[in-house]
Amino acid sequence: MLSYRHAFHAGNFADVLKHVVLLEILAYLAQKEKPFCVIDTHAGAGKYALDGDFALKTREFDTGISHLWQRDDLPPSVAYYVELQKRFNTNGHFKTYAGSPLLIKQLLRAKDRLCLFELHSTEIGTLKENMKHDKRIQIEHADGLKNSLALLPPIERRGLVLIDPSYEMKSDYSEVVKSLVQMHKRFATGTYALWYPVIERGRNQALEMAFQKSGIKNIQLFELGINTDNSGRGMNASGMIVINSPWHLAEKMKNILPWLAQILGENGAGNFRVETLVTEK
Repeated sequence: MLSYRHAFHAGNFADVLKHVVLLEILAYLAQKEKPFCVIDTHAGAGKYALDGDFALKTREFDTGISHLWQRDDLPPSVAYYVELQKRFNTNGHFKTYAGSPLLIKQLLRAKDRLCLFELHSTEIGTLKENMKHDKRIQIEHADGLKNSLALLPPIERRGLVLIDPSYEMKSDYSEVVKSLVQMHKRFATGTYALWYPVIERGRNQALEMAFQKSGIKNIQLFELGINTDNSGRGMNASGMIVINSPWHLAEKMKNILPWLAQILGENGAGNFRVETLVTEK
């Protein structure tokens, strides 16, 4: 976990999916006047230089945001995501990718709160610098998966917990389910968004089954793939598992994901899933 640096992966197709879903949830929360709280358990550095050594080494942004930057036919939700990214770039040059913390900050109102956790000793300093001083934002150098439990339920009684582990260890797949069960017991009405990679499909099938047996209701899955499953070629798909999803999200994703699969898919091999893992009742 401590060796993981998201700068290698910033702006890839997985980030596109994760951040489109994130922005839809935040927009839904902001529809009501009551304040909300967002907890990001794996915040990272906040923003990333796409012309830096890490990003250029892998060029994973070429699987994601690079395909969208100059298009004029984006679905509204994708267009909004790209618009927010453009705020961090000038003169039409695409050099900076805003991570979840900075995107969330753009949608916070004066009465809302953001709690960020980051365990990496280098990333935490960069995160604090990138977020600057903001009374609405709390930053902790800690394991967010464990320490965020103490913040639940939030005083606002409304909010989102975003969980984005590295999955460097196979045990992460089971640990996230255990943590979410504990979180849900404390804050059953909250929205939870868990990102996952697809590297070996068997692990994902076990993850989905664990959620189906967890006792938690109202769980939806949104997945985007740019190639067919192949355990020897790294990550070809990723997804978001959302608990207590906004009522409109599934319908929106049914329109967005086919478009993204077509545009981002490699040689026509793009694919997607929109499924209900567990119903509301």
